[in-house]
Amino acid sequence: MTQHPARTPQDMPTRDEVLALSGLAFIEAIRDGKLAGPPISGVMNIHVHAAERGCVRFRGTPRFEHLNPMGGVHGGWYGTILDSALACAISTVLDAGVGQTTLEYKVNLTRAIPLDLEVECTARVQHAGRTTAVAEAEIRGVADGRLYATGSTTCLIFQPRG
Repeated sequence: MTQHPARTPQDMPTRDEVLALSGLAFIEAIRDGKLAGPPISGVMNIHVHAAERGCVRFRGTPRFEHLNPMGGVHGGWYGTILDSALACAISTVLDAGVGQTTLEYKVNLTRAIPLDLEVECTARVQHAGRTTAVAEAEIRGVADGRLYATGSTTCLIFQPRG
């Protein structure tokens, strides 16, 4: 199936629909096009490429719209694909009813991504506890294998009320 970003608020899955699934099932449903992805995925030209427990791979290609005033790919593009992959990797280890949100994340740019180069951002969970989780990621070129950035996150875990 083909992934598609939400284009209207009605396209977005409801909170109850999201929390009814395990985190991995939710990310797989977006990957497989069964649920709409977030609108930002269309704006930033990124998508879930692969998902398994504790690891998510996003792919994306920066376009002209993602350039900064100096003509390079804006740091926010790097940050968006990293934050997305990192948070989704953490989601893959969460049970149904458990939520998460980014508490902080760090981005390290190692070199400029050439315009129109497809990259893959691989994020892996390092720790998942009851209240926090930590993940690390890297962005590499699909064709050249070069390292373009690394990142890390700490997410806050929300346990079901009860």
